[in-house]
Amino acid sequence: MEAPVFLFTPPFTQLNTPYPATAYLKGFLNTKGIPSVQADLGIEVTLAIFSKEGLGALFAHIKASGGAATAAAAARSANATRILALEDAYLRTITQVVRFLQGKAPTMAHLIAQRNFLPEASRFAQLEDLGWAFGQMGIQDKAKHLATLYLEDLADLMTECVDPHFGFSRYAERLARSAGSFDELYEALRGEPTYTDHLLLRTLEGYMERVRPCLVAISVPFPGNLYAALRCGAWIKKHHPGVRVAMGGGFPNTELRSLADPRVFEFVDFITLDDGEAPLENLYRHVCGALSAGTGLKRTWTLENGAVTFVNNDSHPDYKQAQTGTPDYDDLWLDRYISAIEIANPMHSLWNDGRWNKLTMAHGCYWGKCTFCDISLDYIRLYEPLTAKLLCDRMEELMERTGQNGFHFVDEAAPPSLMKALALEIIRRRLTVSWWTNIRFEKSFTKDLCQLLRASGCIAVSGGLEVASDRLLELIRKGTTVAQVARVCRNFSLSGIMVHAYLMYGFPTQTAQETIDSLEVVRQLFAAGVLRSGFWHLFTMTAHSPVGMAPENFGVEKVGPAAAHAEGSAPRAEGGGLWVEGPFANNDIPHRDPKGTDHEAFGYGLAKSLLNYMHGACFDYPLQKWFDFKVPSTKLPPQYIQQILEEEEYQPAAPNAKVVWLGGKPSVRHFTKSKKGQHWEMSELVFEHLQETFRLSVGQLQGEWLAGILETLHHPVSLQEIRESYERAGLGDFELFWDNKPVTGLRRLGLLRI
Repeated sequence: MEAPVFLFTPPFTQLNTPYPATAYLKGFLNTKGIPSVQADLGIEVTLAIFSKEGLGALFAHIKASGGAATAAAAARSANATRILALEDAYLRTITQVVRFLQGKAPTMAHLIAQRNFLPEASRFAQLEDLGWAFGQMGIQDKAKHLATLYLEDLADLMTECVDPHFGFSRYAERLARSAGSFDELYEALRGEPTYTDHLLLRTLEGYMERVRPCLVAISVPFPGNLYAALRCGAWIKKHHPGVRVAMGGGFPNTELRSLADPRVFEFVDFITLDDGEAPLENLYRHVCGALSAGTGLKRTWTLENGAVTFVNNDSHPDYKQAQTGTPDYDDLWLDRYISAIEIANPMHSLWNDGRWNKLTMAHGCYWGKCTFCDISLDYIRLYEPLTAKLLCDRMEELMERTGQNGFHFVDEAAPPSLMKALALEIIRRRLTVSWWTNIRFEKSFTKDLCQLLRASGCIAVSGGLEVASDRLLELIRKGTTVAQVARVCRNFSLSGIMVHAYLMYGFPTQTAQETIDSLEVVRQLFAAGVLRSGFWHLFTMTAHSPVGMAPENFGVEKVGPAAAHAEGSAPRAEGGGLWVEGPFANNDIPHRDPKGTDHEAFGYGLAKSLLNYMHGACFDYPLQKWFDFKVPSTKLPPQYIQQILEEEEYQPAAPNAKVVWLGGKPSVRHFTKSKKGQHWEMSELVFEHLQETFRLSVGQLQGEWLAGILETLHHPVSLQEIRESYERAGLGDFELFWDNKPVTGLRRLGLLRI
């Protein structure tokens, strides 16, 4: 198992699937012949805690540190006391619950769903409120939700009694989120390791002894991974002083671009920014003695003569996406991840349930204009798509290596043209896959294109509706309108593809009226059945977005830290000065919006209304009912979205439009039709579709031509070529035949114009 490079993700991200960064880097290192070992320490620590042995140790630790007569015991909540009293029940059930959530004991669903098997604490009180939402769930999903609540009860015990920083998808996140100063995090790291830390470091110790690396690369995608990453880095530097430690990932890429605090390098030796392939290769060569630190490193922070120094060797270019190799998931515990169902949100359930192979269609964003987005950073700014052929090659390789045929394309926004090409290639290769991705609500997502995507295995898309106001969408430079979003949602939904919308409130200058009108648009989209899932996000001004770089252009002002610390309230200018960049993390910028409303006040009502709409409830409630303060009445008509959907938007055929046939070969029967002494030679084409038998009768010559041309349309053919073929056969007016019944009846069976 020894390897020169050890890659790992520290606790905690997702329980159901590995975060893909280390798999991407391992795949790249394979192309360079550099051996590496990777690990997801998050799932390993989780399974160490939530096992019979782990829970036994946890209960024993709590009892030892807080006996019945101690102040700690007296301060325990009733919930913690109940869980401790049910210790035997938890120890008896934990193994089977985890096996069930890993997909290894599906028959346990019946026992769990009966609610007389699992011990229940405070998390199960949610069922009184959410019973209506989960009432229609199948046995497996209901049992997964109950088992998730069971684990969350135990997590609450962890948080209260042994580690206040614990969280399933984030660890000590508060210490890292937009921490302009390193002080608080530094003090926490200098303190004694927590209960979770001890388990983490024990796991890390085992890897260090087995792998014996010369370079450790830690991926830190989110603030909730930072504390654990630095705790691991400190342990490695103390116990393996000859090993160099590097850190990279989403958190450094956005937060540590103005790093100045040298204390960070007590925990790591290097911090890389942006795409990790070339920086990691250069670090490996440096550790091996082939490159000097001062001139050889690429996009890397390090400490030189006590000063934080950024080194960027421009002579070593970044690698094209086609050169980075197929992600390699070897070494990861792919059969031990946990599928949880935490909340009644269809897209979040998809995100957390099942293991998805992660791939990227295109590096960066092809749009790259949204003013709230970090479009100045390379991971968004530099757009580079892959080819459909290469993507399918990687999909087939991953299916063979992992045994999984589900794919999550983790694009900023997947390009419609590449999605179309990918779908055609998947169909051509007869791959059986399911996949989903993030999109922009482009008008190019026609009904026919959405049908093609569904036929290739696309099951869901998520996209940014953001603020459902045409004024604000223009200010955001989203490049869409409310009407366009509604039509695209309809096209996806009619094709059987679930649509999730990212929703935003609190964008600069947004008024209370616009917030309420935006909520009304969302209500009508759900009522129309064209939107199935959504989530409201409060706007955050980030340092690398157009709003953050020039807030005066958007009517907002940066304010100092003193103005942003009133708990539970919006950042205010009173008592605060100008915002000052800190020596550590700098991304989220406190601000005030003198032209807008009190945005934070709307958060609870927006979330509560959305929860109901997602489950088909309360569409007839007045919007005022969701808020405990006076809000304006909506100015939108009650049929606003319905009228948009009923309007036929004329879309002339593009000159390069092509036609593809996804159906099978028809059987052809010739017959003679007689009426009032006249006879016609006819053909009946019979199409056996998955759900129905479709019969089409046309003239015999037209029927023979149609049966022949359909055989050629399994690969896209231009409409002009089809027209020329029809006219060469001397069959008359092509449009009269092609755009009328019965040929148009084939469209729902898979005759698509794309």
